[in-house]
Amino acid sequence: MPLPFLTADRAFDTADDVALPYDDRDLWRRPYRPGPWRVGTAALMLLLASFVLFAAVIIAATGGPSSAAVVFGIAVVVIVCALRMLRMGAWVSAHGVRHVAFFTTRTVAWQQVASVRTVQQPVRWLGLPRTVQGQALLLVRKGRSAEPMAPLLTTHNADFLARDGAFNRAADAVEAWADEYRRD
Repeated sequence: MPLPFLTADRAFDTADDVALPYDDRDLWRRPYRPGPWRVGTAALMLLLASFVLFAAVIIAATGGPSSAAVVFGIAVVVIVCALRMLRMGAWVSAHGVRHVAFFTTRTVAWQQVASVRTVQQPVRWLGLPRTVQGQALLLVRKGRSAEPMAPLLTTHNADFLARDGAFNRAADAVEAWADEYRRD
């Protein structure tokens, strides 16, 4: 007995090419999945936060509420850092491209983008000061110097380390969004 509602290919059997109702181009979306290094580090941080929260409960039950509040605050800071780490990366929408770093977020409208290109250059390994030879997706803004902003994506960041195919697909997706929405 076939059960077509359980298969993933059912949506591709239709002949019409209509956008899905949840495919809203105005929403900010990441054109790739977070990498295993980023997800693993965030998972370890959340595991640490669970232990710290457990310690806060024990301290609250046995000690003073002020020391439990301090430990609870530490757990909240660890949780916020883990969530911010998961949020980092390049995001695109019909409005522009957004580069989310740990402490900063830069948004550039597509009308301000001169070019988006992949180049071979020294890149930082997992965001550390050490550089290695790799590829980077660079965004150059109009009206600024020819020097590009910080790379949107690199082959050696936490999303694409040892995943060259994923980097190529993500870079192609961002370049396609730029070609589609950039107004020359």
